[in-house]
Amino acid sequence: MTRPALWLAVMTAGSLLPDIAISAPQGMDILTVTDSGDSQQYSVTLQVLLLMTALSFLPAALLMLTSFTRIIIVLAILRQALGLQQTPPNQVLIGMALALTLLIMMPVFESIYGAAVTPYLNEELGLLDTLKIAAEPIKGFMLSNTRETDLAQFLGIANMTPPDKPEDVSFSILIPAFVTSELKTAFQIGFIIYLPFLVIDLVVASVLMAMGMIMLSPQMISLPFKLMLFVLVDGWALTMGTLASSFF
Repeated sequence: MTRPALWLAVMTAGSLLPDIAISAPQGMDILTVTDSGDSQQYSVTLQVLLLMTALSFLPAALLMLTSFTRIIIVLAILRQALGLQQTPPNQVLIGMALALTLLIMMPVFESIYGAAVTPYLNEELGLLDTLKIAAEPIKGFMLSNTRETDLAQFLGIANMTPPDKPEDVSFSILIPAFVTSELKTAFQIGFIIYLPFLVIDLVVASVLMAMGMIMLSPQMISLPFKLMLFVLVDGWALTMGTLASSFF
């Protein structure tokens, strides 16, 4: 488990746990070993059990609380616009999306590590205080990329009055509003990326029809031109740079 993933798991637990008081850590017996009449018990503390439970929410947190959703959708639309079904393969697209997500979210992770994780490891903060502090940077990132109209919509769905400050919005409202905003932004970027390739398809189809080559697939002819155009303009660098800049 990498350090950014651990920070994200801690933050996820902070956003999902109710605001209740937790007593001092108590050991829970998980294994008993008996050897020649002597028994040895092994226990796990409540904090460790809680952390292991939080790790199961890591994939959901990656999709719902970070920039991963916008990036992977745009990359998938780009592959479709190029006319390539399995190139690059899904594993490569996910790897690219994860790498760019870590790059974009690194300031947030560093803020969480410095403000919450380090004091907790130094026993300067309790578990609940650590989780609350860890949730603040990720909430700030989500608020900066969430449209006010989406927030208002989900506040209306929940029949809740708008808070005095955006920072007071609960995660139950912020998460669906953030995901909705990310989907809208991803489709907007994807539409802009798709247009040049659509023009190439239309031009090739028109030329083939004018030449009477109706039986020849326009996609087979336009694919080399789209690949050449994409390489000449350094399309991958432009796409990744546009995605990164859309968050800052």
